Amino acid sequence: MTDALTIHEAAETTGWSPRMLRYIERNGLIEPQRSAAGYRLYGAAELQRLRTLKELLGDYDLGLGDIGFALRLRRDAGLRDAVESWFEARPERPADVPADDWLSFEQQKHSKLLETVRARQHTTTETA
Repeated sequence: MTDALTIHEAAETTGWSPRMLRYIERNGLIEPQRSAAGYRLYGAAELQRLRTLKELLGDYDLGLGDIGFALRLRRDAGLRDAVESWFEARPERPADVPADDWLSFEQQKHSKLLETVRARQHTTTETA
């Protein structure tokens, strides 16, 4: 591919930083070609995708994470089904929880969930 830009040239042309271009690639939103030596090469198609990505983000007030999640939804049927089920689900008090205790029951479940998330984050930071 001789008619292409390096990552730094593409960054200068598009307004994205080289770091953001790597992030965009890592999240599967753009897949630049590679030179024989492994350098990223951005041709007209990649530049167009980067331009239209920037337009999409601006037009709809989105972040790259939003687009990355949309891509995951397209590719992961299990995730797509889980999200769709969540949208369709209606809140319902568990049969074994009295109406007067439902709020306390939900608060306790949230507290346990937060403890689990914190413990998981703590474990992740220790191993990193």
